[in-house]
Amino acid sequence: MAEAERALGKRDPVMRELIRRTGPCTIGSRRTHDHFGSLVQAIVFQQLAGKAAAAIHGRFVALFDGHKITPEAVLATGHARLRSVGLSEAKTLAILDLASKVEDGTVPLRSMSRYDDDTIVERLSSVRGIGRWTAEMFLMFQLGRTDVWPVDDLGVRKGYALAYGLDEMPKPKELVELGERFRPYRRGAARYCCPPA
Repeated sequence: MAEAERALGKRDPVMRELIRRTGPCTIGSRRTHDHFGSLVQAIVFQQLAGKAAAAIHGRFVALFDGHKITPEAVLATGHARLRSVGLSEAKTLAILDLASKVEDGTVPLRSMSRYDDDTIVERLSSVRGIGRWTAEMFLMFQLGRTDVWPVDDLGVRKGYALAYGLDEMPKPKELVELGERFRPYRRGAARYCCPPA
């Protein structure tokens, strides 16, 4: 990220000021090797307040009694037991679909890092409940990819408008073009447009 910060700051005075004010970027500094667990957690946390999501996720993890949560274990646990921890029907079906698609190779998590970003987004988006945004967050935070530009992210759109003094948030299509100058460090630019709270 230090290389990205230097390059972004050199290319763009607004980015330089954002970097100076916000400090070093830590995206991806807490990555794990558990891609499946990361995606399950993303599904559980979707559209829920942090405390409620954390409580449900904690009960979900407890189902596995300290063992690693694997696709096989999730499928063996079954629908009814997954629902019993407070998961909605939609999230239960999404987690089961993810487990099935990892098992059948549609989502090749063990070799995921070998694929390009677009292929990963396509594979992950084939899972019920995982869309482009979740797939891009996986690329950024779990795989540490440096050139992800999540144009549908409301925080990035709003932050970009504020940083660059625009009257309105750019539309996703406009943001695609605006982000071209940040290649191959668009992840860093996204982070500085939408710094963590």
